[in-house]
Amino acid sequence: MPELTGAQIIARALKQQGCETMFGIVGFPVFGLAAAAQAEGIRYYGFRNEQAASYAAGAVGYLTGRPGVCLSVSGPGMVHAIAGLSNAWANNWPMLLLGGANDSYQNGSGAFQECPQIEAARPFTKYAARPDSVRRLPEFVEQAVRTSMYGRPGASYLDLPNDLLVGKAPVGEAEDGEGASAGVRWPPQCPPPPRPLADPAQVALACDALEGAERPLVIVGKGAAYACAHQEVRRFLERTGLPFLATPMGKGVVPDDHPQSVAAARSFALREADVVLLVGARLNWMLHFGRAPRWAEGVKVLQVDLCAEEIGSNVPCAAAMVGDARQVARQLDEEMAARGWRHAGVEVPEETGSGEQPAVAGSPWWTALRRQVEENERAVEAMLQDDSEPMGYFRALRELRDLLPRDAIVVSEGANTMDISRTVLPNFVPRSRLDAGTFGTMGVGLGLAIAAAVTHPERKVVAVEGDSAFGFSGMEIEVACRYKLPITVVILNNNGITSGLEDTDTEPVLPWVYTARARYELLAEAFGGLGLYVERLADLRPALERALASDRPAIVNVIIDPKARRKPQKHDWLTR
Repeated sequence: MPELTGAQIIARALKQQGCETMFGIVGFPVFGLAAAAQAEGIRYYGFRNEQAASYAAGAVGYLTGRPGVCLSVSGPGMVHAIAGLSNAWANNWPMLLLGGANDSYQNGSGAFQECPQIEAARPFTKYAARPDSVRRLPEFVEQAVRTSMYGRPGASYLDLPNDLLVGKAPVGEAEDGEGASAGVRWPPQCPPPPRPLADPAQVALACDALEGAERPLVIVGKGAAYACAHQEVRRFLERTGLPFLATPMGKGVVPDDHPQSVAAARSFALREADVVLLVGARLNWMLHFGRAPRWAEGVKVLQVDLCAEEIGSNVPCAAAMVGDARQVARQLDEEMAARGWRHAGVEVPEETGSGEQPAVAGSPWWTALRRQVEENERAVEAMLQDDSEPMGYFRALRELRDLLPRDAIVVSEGANTMDISRTVLPNFVPRSRLDAGTFGTMGVGLGLAIAAAVTHPERKVVAVEGDSAFGFSGMEIEVACRYKLPITVVILNNNGITSGLEDTDTEPVLPWVYTARARYELLAEAFGGLGLYVERLADLRPALERALASDRPAIVNVIIDPKARRKPQKHDWLTR
C-alpha cells in the first residue's frame, strides 16, 4: 500500500478539518511539515518570531471561526508560541499550535531542545496531547480542532516528536498480521459547533427586567461578534429602542454611528443604568467587574454567554441565558415582538439611504444620555480640532478617521494610542477591530494585521501603533512585504511608553523613555515597502492618503507631542 509520512498525514488532516492558514518558523523538526502543508494547499506564512505567528493564528480563529494554525520548532520556539496560546485562552479564540519535539526515544536523555512542552501548554489550552502513533494522527488533529471550537472557544496543542513526523503509515485498508486495520484513519471534518438556545424561562425573566427598568442598557461584546450575531442583535435593539455600548472588539456588531449607540457617554451610562443586558461580554477588568463606583450599587445584570461558568462572575445574575449569542438574541427579539414592548426615547427610520435622522422622544433616560453624549463630544471635539504642533493623539487620529474606508479592519495597540483610537476611529462592520484584548497583550499588532490581511484581502487593514507597541513585533513588517500584503501601519510616536521626552540624550535614561523621533518608517523601506515620516500637520493627510492607496505595506511614522494625553478620566485606571 502507498505510504505517507507523519508530516504529510498531519497536513492532509488539517486541510480535511478546514484549517486553511498556517503561520510559523521552520527548523528542526518541522521543515517537512511546512512543506507538506503547502503541498496540500494550506497557505503557509513564514514569520520572524513565533510570538507574532501565534498571535496571527488566534486572530484567524476569531475572524473565521476555524482555528488558525501556528507551527513552531521544539523547545524555545514552542515556548515563544505560548504567548499566542495565552492570548487565545484569555480572548476565547480557537487556534491550534503544532510544536515540534525531540525523538520520543530520546526523552530524558538531554535531547536537543528537550522541553516539557505539553506541561507548558496545558494551563492555556483546552486540549494538549502527544499522538501515540503515525496512523492515528488524523484523529488527534480532529480532536484538537473540534475542541478548540466547541463550547467556549480556545487553544489546542499537539506535541509532535520527530519520529512521528518522519515515520510512515499506509494510506488504505491495509491489515496487520492479526487482521486489524494498519492504515491511517481519516475522521470526517467536524461540523461547525452547535448553537444552543437559552432556557426560554430565563429569556422571559430578562425581558421582564428590561420592561420594568427605568434606565436599561445593553452591552454588546466580542462574543456577539464571534457568534456573527450582528443582524439579530441589531434587530433586537431597534425593536426595543434600548441604548447600547460596545466593548472594544464588540464595536461594529452594530455600527458605531447607529443612533442608539451611547458610546460617548460610556461612564455615565454604566454608572446610572439600573438594568444591564450583557450580550457576549464578560464582567472582567474591561467592564470594571460590574461594581461600584463605575456601576450603580444593586444594578440588575442579565447575561447572555456560551459558558455557564461565566454566569454570575463578580456580580449576581438576575437572568442566566446560557447559549449562543446569535440564537439568544433571536430569542430575545421574538419575545419582545410577542409582547409588543418598546422603550420610549428613540425611533429608528426604515433603511432609506437618505441619511434621515431618527426622532428623539421623551424618555428621561434617553434625555440624560443624549445630554451626556453631547457634552462629551464637545470636550473631544476641541482636541480633534487642535492644530498645534507637535500634534496630539486626537488630531492625528482625526485625519486617519476621515480617510478610512467604512469596512476597514483597524488593529490597534499601545496604551494611549489604543484607548484613544477606540474613541476616535469608528467601526461599522463586525469583527473589524482587533487589539490587545482581554489579556492586554502588547506586541500583537503586526501579527493581527497580517492575519486580517490574509483572511480579508478585499478589505483595507490599518494597524495603529504606539511606538512602544510597534517595537515588540516591528520586524514582522518584512513578512508583510515578502507576501505583498498592503497593510498600512500608522505609528503615533511619542518617544516612550505612555509618555516620552523631547530630548532623550539625558542621564540616566528613564525607564519609560525611548529614542526621540526614531525613524521606524525606514524598516518598511528596507524590505521594499513604503516609509513616510511626518512631523508637520500639513504633511499628515498627504502621507496617509499615499500610504492607504499603496499596493505595498507602508509605515507612516507620525511624531506627536511626548506629553500628549487622553481626555481626563473620572476614575483612576482599574478603579483602584
